Amino acid sequence: MTDPAFLSLAEAGRRIAARTLTPRDLTEAILDRIARIDTALKSFITLDAAGARAAADAAGAEIAAGRWRGPLHGIPVALKDAYDTAGLRTTVGSRLYAANVPTKDAFAWAQLKAAGAVLLGKLETTELCYGGPSKDALFTPSRNPWDHGCYAGGSSSGAGVAVASGLCFGALGTDTGGSIRLPAAYCGITGLMCSTGLVSRSGVFPLSYSFDHFGPMARSAEDCALMLNAIVGYDAEDMTSVAPPRRDYHAGIDRGIEGLRIGTVAAAGEARFVSPDMAAATRVVAEVLRARGAILHEVPFPDLADFAACQFAITLAEGYALHEQALQTRRRDIGYFTRTRLSLGPFVRGYDYVAAQRLRRDLVDAYDRLMTGCDLVLLPGAPGEAPPAAQVGAFDFMKKPLVTVPANVLGAPAIALPAGFGPRGLPLSVQLMGRRYEEALVLRAGHAFQQATDWHTLRPRL
Repeated sequence: MTDPAFLSLAEAGRRIAARTLTPRDLTEAILDRIARIDTALKSFITLDAAGARAAADAAGAEIAAGRWRGPLHGIPVALKDAYDTAGLRTTVGSRLYAANVPTKDAFAWAQLKAAGAVLLGKLETTELCYGGPSKDALFTPSRNPWDHGCYAGGSSSGAGVAVASGLCFGALGTDTGGSIRLPAAYCGITGLMCSTGLVSRSGVFPLSYSFDHFGPMARSAEDCALMLNAIVGYDAEDMTSVAPPRRDYHAGIDRGIEGLRIGTVAAAGEARFVSPDMAAATRVVAEVLRARGAILHEVPFPDLADFAACQFAITLAEGYALHEQALQTRRRDIGYFTRTRLSLGPFVRGYDYVAAQRLRRDLVDAYDRLMTGCDLVLLPGAPGEAPPAAQVGAFDFMKKPLVTVPANVLGAPAIALPAGFGPRGLPLSVQLMGRRYEEALVLRAGHAFQQATDWHTLRPRL
């Protein structure tokens, strides 16, 4: 493929390091592509073309002078519009913050910038990270690049669309119940939700202090590993931040999965909660992993309904606590999806919140026991193909538990991987979950799977 927009992040980085491609040329190619196709896709809400060109020129000058910072130096990326960017607005998709211009960068973006990444701009997010494809949103909801009439997933919608469409090489998303992994699934890309505290929450708009997680979205597990190397770091301003031993998440990614024990989850992941096509795709992925040398066996995964009840009660209580004043004084400035969902918060009693936290502890204990017998768990990555956007309701998430929710409740890493296509020609996805802070193993397994398949390399016709 000659279009530089669809190089992998890893390959683009190698070409820049070898000086066969300049950051400015790469950035111009992406900006040209954004200008040509994003008027239809609506993935960017704030494009900083001048800032991107200046950063690309600075990166090119540093590299020419022999000061190459690493594989992200000169690579064009973008951010979900929940990450603070000094001097560039951060709206979280809401009229409440339409004029918000931070004075300080989010910790994760500061880390990525220090690695030499070039910021293209901010990407559409469903309102306050809890909305949906609402017609009264501040910004037009992003359109799925595989079918413009279908939902791109939420809440990191624009990130999924932009990465899938060749409008950036990677993005940072947030994930409270699947907001990295669902857009990755519906748009056919790779998305990693990291363990609690591995990526700092400082400067990122909150929804649920218990369940907010962060991570990279890119085209492959390898690209996610390179981004993760840049954004991990202890942050004293975030009380949940952890300081695990410093490691290179890209080193050893080619070691394969021979002998790894992978648990499958038939009862929780198939007939009750996902489409037949999604269940079939998950079984196909299991066979691919087995062929690569993994040892697969079914495990007694806790019921998804328990995870959903736990996450629902806690997220509603914590989300409402954050936005109570705005709901009382500026209710009409909040979109329909978001205000109706958050308005359920007062119905969660203190007793319910405490009971949900106790249930969470039980679920964590059950998962930890399960993981003594396996290294990873395989789950479907979404209910099925992306639904038509017009059919997405404000309370759909209450009708059927999402297969993405367990990782948030557990605080465990989970990666979404493209896994074929459904009957309407839209992407399907699976998840691999690991033990807390074992992102390296999750990425290694994801990479091994992608070395055996080409679904992550396929692109929508635009």
